[in-house]
Amino acid sequence: MFDSPLSASAYDVLGVAPDVDDEELRRAYRLRLRQTHPDTGGDAVKFVQVQRAWDLVGTAAARAAYDRGHGFADAPTFSPDAPTWRPPQRPADTRPRARSFGQPGGWRRERYLTLIREWVGRGAPVEDPYDPALVRTAPHEIRRLLADALAEEATARVVADLGMGYTVWHDVAADPRDPEAKLDHVVLGPSGLYAVLSEDFGTPVRTRRGELIGECVDSPIATLVHRTRALSRAARVKFSGAIVVLPDDDVVQALEELGRVRGLAIAVVGRSALATVLRRGVAGAREIGGNELFDVRTRLQQTVRFV
Repeated sequence: MFDSPLSASAYDVLGVAPDVDDEELRRAYRLRLRQTHPDTGGDAVKFVQVQRAWDLVGTAAARAAYDRGHGFADAPTFSPDAPTWRPPQRPADTRPRARSFGQPGGWRRERYLTLIREWVGRGAPVEDPYDPALVRTAPHEIRRLLADALAEEATARVVADLGMGYTVWHDVAADPRDPEAKLDHVVLGPSGLYAVLSEDFGTPVRTRRGELIGECVDSPIATLVHRTRALSRAARVKFSGAIVVLPDDDVVQALEELGRVRGLAIAVVGRSALATVLRRGVAGAREIGGNELFDVRTRLQQTVRFV
């Protein structure tokens, strides 16, 4: 919560401007508590959000820290000398890591930078295109690009730590006829071959009849299945399943297995549970091992193209 370009800021939740004085902020907090308290007919989810917002800005020290750095946890510091995003540098780590190909979130980052500048206006300076104050005023479709890029990068960090038995491809072209049709991640390991969609809708979602539903949610599982089957035919490999990864706060439970959709085992997973699910596999999915794993990896290496 509050880390997504699509979510409200702590000040938005409390219903005040970011520059209000401390006393007005306190009055707004008490008012919002009364309005959202479940015992007085309020919404329990919003009540928790109000409490969390107050934790972030309720003291002078917390508010100063929030104002300095609030926004999007994984958005990089922008430099005019290096306007194209690059993955953050990791500290030295000698642990074996998964083989990784492609740049997670790269396509959406580039689209975001192009569109945010077009939205601001030609010739107008954009000192920091990731400035939360700027991002939160942009149209939803622009903010959605950045939110999904951050989600893809967060997933990439999780799967990189799965170990040397796994191979991962990021930003994979699913349909050569449609440059915007892609699979966020393709993960191959002993538990199977999975297509992974990283999403951030900025709000909790739920499932119904094998699909995600919620505000601004447009049949992501159906799209994921369609693109997975397209790559399956092109590479002549059989996917074990497909996984939708969401921020932990946006799912009802850490793992929800939806059964099979057009032959694919489908699961909706909170991000903190993703590594466990990929190591264990999804219920009903076929494991891959031995020579078959090597064969599948070779076929994908020969077929995969990146957006």
